[in-house]
Amino acid sequence: MTDPPSPAMTQLLDPTTRDTRGPATLVTTFAVVLALLLVVVGGCDSRSPSGTPTVEEKIAQSTIAGRERLRIGVYEDSPLMGYVENGRRTGFDIDIARGVAEFLGYRENRIDWVKLTTPERVPALQKGEVDIVVASFSITEERKKEVRFAGPYLVTTQEVMIPSRLAGKITELGHLRGSRVCVTGASTTKAQLQSEGIQVETLNHREDCVRGLLDGTFVAMSSDETILAGFRSRYPDELAIVDMPFSGSELLGIAVPHHDPALQDVIGYYLMRNYRDAQEGRSTAWQAAYDNNLGRWLGPATQPYPVGVPELIDRDARSPR
Repeated sequence: MTDPPSPAMTQLLDPTTRDTRGPATLVTTFAVVLALLLVVVGGCDSRSPSGTPTVEEKIAQSTIAGRERLRIGVYEDSPLMGYVENGRRTGFDIDIARGVAEFLGYRENRIDWVKLTTPERVPALQKGEVDIVVASFSITEERKKEVRFAGPYLVTTQEVMIPSRLAGKITELGHLRGSRVCVTGASTTKAQLQSEGIQVETLNHREDCVRGLLDGTFVAMSSDETILAGFRSRYPDELAIVDMPFSGSELLGIAVPHHDPALQDVIGYYLMRNYRDAQEGRSTAWQAAYDNNLGRWLGPATQPYPVGVPELIDRDARSPR
């Protein structure tokens, strides 16, 4: 039960009541009541005036909230992108993944790297085997029905790689008809080549395609230009990339489970921070990752604008700036 108003309060609320104690007492009483009202009103809403969520709030809403370790799905057979040699993990995708992990609060010793092949990327997310995938994952409308993407973080094209001995003999897609061309499973390349009437053979591992090129089993291999550049960096005299892009630009994104829009937002925000820093002339983790891995083989590039990124308040001391 609520207590009845005090005499002072009754006096303030009833204009017909007169205070016989003098104006100074009335002013003091009014000030006390006003202070109490402000405390009550202030306690009703402690949210940011802008209503903009923070990075921490988004992480708390995501599937990684409270998780001790971050599981990242990556390639291990793509030089320059995601590769393991002599126990050392390198590549552009790997460096990007490390930056994302640190922004989320996970240093290297709290990352579980999960080896994936091309056809394993979507199932690994859907089954909860990984938290994110950073593995040359092209953003397509069909894939958006199965997973969510943050990005793009790189723009590439589909290209063709051939044995150097065939350079000059294969210069356009028509020259591949009637020959055996290798791609890896569940890639966007396969359907595009088949629509050109080209015989395509699908393997799970890119290194198998490359071995087939070197031993004469295949006349060509087609994939994202970053992947092809990686293998050419290992066999610069034996392999050549033919400049015949047969599709539009490929946008690579960082994939998260379809039911986790909060994690998508945080990763997108991290990419946007890098993009804005670059626009303002500051050095960024993205640019260092590109220059250290792909720059020599693909030439200069700048980070693409990440789309669909919400505005967040970043109070996280771990952020990479």
